[in-house]
Amino acid sequence: MTTNTKRLSWLPFLKADIPASLTTSEQIARFELDQALPALAAGKSAELNVSADMGESYTIEANDDVYTITGGESGVLYGTYALIMCLAAGHPVPQGTQQPRYALRMLNCWDNADGSIERGYAGRSLFFEGGKFDYDPVRLRQLGRMLASVGLNVMCINNVNVRYPADQLIESWLPQLAELAAIYRPFGVKLMVSIDYSAPMRHGVPTADPLDPQVQEWWNKQAEIVYKAVPDLAGFLVKADSEGRPGPFTYGRNHAEGANMLARALKPFGGKLVWRCFVYNCRQDWRDRKTDRPMAAYQHYAYLDGQFEDNVILQIKNGPFDFQVREPVSPLLYAMPKTDLAIEFQLAQEYTGQQIDIFAMPPMWREIFDDMPADKVMSIAAVTNLGRDDNYCGHPFAAVNLFGYGLFAWDPSIQPEKIIRLWTKLTYGMDQLSEDALVSLLMGSRRTYEKYTAPLGLCWMVTPNQHYGPNPSGYEYQAWGTYHKADREAVGIDRTAAGTGYVCQYPEEFQKLYGSLETCPDELILWFHRLRYDYVMRDGRTLIQRIYDDHFEGLEETKAMAETLKTLPLPSPDREEALERMNRQLFNAREWCDIVNNFFHNYSGIDDAHGRTIY
Repeated sequence: MTTNTKRLSWLPFLKADIPASLTTSEQIARFELDQALPALAAGKSAELNVSADMGESYTIEANDDVYTITGGESGVLYGTYALIMCLAAGHPVPQGTQQPRYALRMLNCWDNADGSIERGYAGRSLFFEGGKFDYDPVRLRQLGRMLASVGLNVMCINNVNVRYPADQLIESWLPQLAELAAIYRPFGVKLMVSIDYSAPMRHGVPTADPLDPQVQEWWNKQAEIVYKAVPDLAGFLVKADSEGRPGPFTYGRNHAEGANMLARALKPFGGKLVWRCFVYNCRQDWRDRKTDRPMAAYQHYAYLDGQFEDNVILQIKNGPFDFQVREPVSPLLYAMPKTDLAIEFQLAQEYTGQQIDIFAMPPMWREIFDDMPADKVMSIAAVTNLGRDDNYCGHPFAAVNLFGYGLFAWDPSIQPEKIIRLWTKLTYGMDQLSEDALVSLLMGSRRTYEKYTAPLGLCWMVTPNQHYGPNPSGYEYQAWGTYHKADREAVGIDRTAAGTGYVCQYPEEFQKLYGSLETCPDELILWFHRLRYDYVMRDGRTLIQRIYDDHFEGLEETKAMAETLKTLPLPSPDREEALERMNRQLFNAREWCDIVNNFFHNYSGIDDAHGRTIY
C-alpha cells in the first residue's frame, strides 16, 4: 500500500510522512514545525517548552520572529497543530492557556477482525483483515496526526459487538496490540478495546456472573496480563445485555454490579471501564402500546446513580433512540449527577445518509450541546466514520464531521459555522465566493436531509437492517420497538404524562416544554405527541401539509445543492467523488420525497394544497 495518494483532508499542507524513528510528541511537533513554518510563516521559527504539569494544556506566545509553544507532553503537540492550522487559515493565534473541556475524548471503531466494519461506509478496516491485525503503519501515523490536530486522545479499535476471535485483543494478540499502541502513543492517543462480557466462559470458568469469585479472579488476572503488555491502555469498553450481547442480567445482577467487577480489575492499572447504556427490549411485540423503547435507558440506570466505582464511565447516546436525524437529548444525561457520564455521538452516518448523502453534523451537535447539562457530562465519545478509503471517510465532505467532533470535544462552546469554515479553508483554500458557497451548503445539509426523510421527529422510516433509503413501515411490525403508529386518522406517539410518560423522565422545565403542544418545537412534535392529519400547526398549515411541504422542499434544496456543487473548484479526485455521490443523493432524496408523501397521502386521503403530484 502506497501512502502518497492518501489524503489528509484538513492537513494537506503537511506533505511528508512522519518517520517511524520519531517516538515522542515533542519530536513529532518539531518535525511538523520544520516542514510547515517555511511555507506558512517564512522567516519565523518556533521553540518548544515541555512542562509536565501542564498535561494536555498549552500556550502559544508570538514574540518577534519566534513562536513559543509551552505545554505538557501531548500539550506541545496540540499547540503545534493549533499554530500550524491558524497560520494556514490566516487566523490569529489563540491567546492564553488552552485546555480541553473533556478529559476523555474518544473514538469508537466498530471494526471486526475479518476486516469488515459494522455500519462502516469508508471501506475496510484500517486495523484488521482476514482474522488478524493487518495495517499500514505509515497510514496509521497519518491518522494519528489528524487525531492529534483536533485533540482526540482515545481510540477503541474494535467493535462493541465483539466477535470471536476479536476478543484475542486481550489474549493472544497482545504483542500486536502493544505495537499498535506504540504507533499512536506519540500523538497523545491511547488505545482502548471492546471486550466480551462472557469471555471467562471460554477459559474454563462455568459462569460470567459478576459476583462469582472465579469470574472476578479471571478478570483480575487478565487485566494484569493486558497492562503488562500495554501499560497505558485507556481501559475496556463494554456493551452488555443489549441486542443479544451477554451481560449481568443473565445472572439476576444489575449493571452497577456488572460494571464494578470489571472496574475493580482495571483500577490498579489506572484503567477506565466505559459501559454503554444502550440497553432496551429488542423483542417487543408491536401490538404492545405500553412499552416505549426510548424510556429504557433511564429505567435501567437512573436508580443506580452513585453506585458505580469511580473509574466507571457510563456512555449514553445523545438521544434515547439510536442516532436518528433528530432526537431530544437523552433524559438519562440529566438523571445521574453522582456518576461519570459520557455522551456518545455517531460520526458514521448510519441513519443520516451513510456518507453518500451530505450531512454536516456540527449544527446538530450545537443544538444538542445547548440542551445538554454540561456540568454532568465529563467525557465524550463518537462512533467513527473511518475506513481504508483514500480519504479515510468515504465522502470527502464527511471529514468535516471527524474534524468538527474533535473541536467540539475540546471546546463545546464553539459555533458550527466556525468549524465548517475552518475545515473548508484548510482543506481546499478556495476563493472567498466558493468558500462561502460550500460553507452554506454544508451548514444547511442536515436540515435538508431532515426535510426529505422522516418528518417532525418521527424517526425510523428506513429500510430495515440496511438503514439507507425510505421504508415508512419498515420497522412498524418488527420487534425493535421503533414505531410511529400511523393510521387513517393520526400519526405519532403520545409520550406526555397522559401517554407513555416518557416526558416525565426529564427535569420539570423540559416536561413543560415538550409536554405542551403550545411550546413543543415543531421538529419534535411527532416524537412527543400523536396528532391528527388535519391538526393546525402554529404557522397555520395542517400537519399533513407540513409533511408534504417539507419533503418537496427537501428535494428542491437537494437539487440546488447539486447545482452549487458543480460550480465549486474542488481538486481531483474530491470533485469526482462528491459529484458521483451527489447523483446518488439526488435519487435518494426523490425516493424519500415521493414514497413518504405517498405513504401519508394514502393514509390521510388529503391532497396537497398546492396541487403537486403525489404518486
